[in-house]
Amino acid sequence: MRSLTLSIAAALVVSMVGCAHEAKPPVLASASPTASAVPVRTAAGSGVLLSTELRRVCGIDDTASAPKFSFDASALTSADRNELSQLATCMTTGPLAGKTVELVGRADPRGEEEYNMTLGERRAESVVHYLTQLGVAESRLPVTSRGALDAQGHDEATWAVDRRVDLRLAGN
Repeated sequence: MRSLTLSIAAALVVSMVGCAHEAKPPVLASASPTASAVPVRTAAGSGVLLSTELRRVCGIDDTASAPKFSFDASALTSADRNELSQLATCMTTGPLAGKTVELVGRADPRGEEEYNMTLGERRAESVVHYLTQLGVAESRLPVTSRGALDAQGHDEATWAVDRRVDLRLAGN
């Protein structure tokens, strides 16, 4: 009887450990882009990707290049700061005054899932920090992370495209 009890207890422990190991970190929010909000262009060397709608409404130049955060980094480049300064002006005194812009942090597929979710969030938070320094209320800048969930890269050049923050007008 004692060995049967120990066998049952061992089986329970093994099944609980197995289930805990398979648990995925929570997705902070569903942020899959819609056709009208798919961001498609950004400035050269930038890690931020403004949606086509944000660029149109704010009159921000639509230059074609892939976004880039350095591997394992969340620091903004000068190209990022230039575009974000234009966005901040649009959000404080321009057509987006009072509007909300959603930020979705992303990562390339290398690394653990939980780490990539955190890295995506850290990248988005660096954008929020910069925009709030320029006068945009933090409450108008909700952050989510998709980590590497939507990553499509398969080599260094395409992984660089996965390392970005997407910005789009809320509700679109």
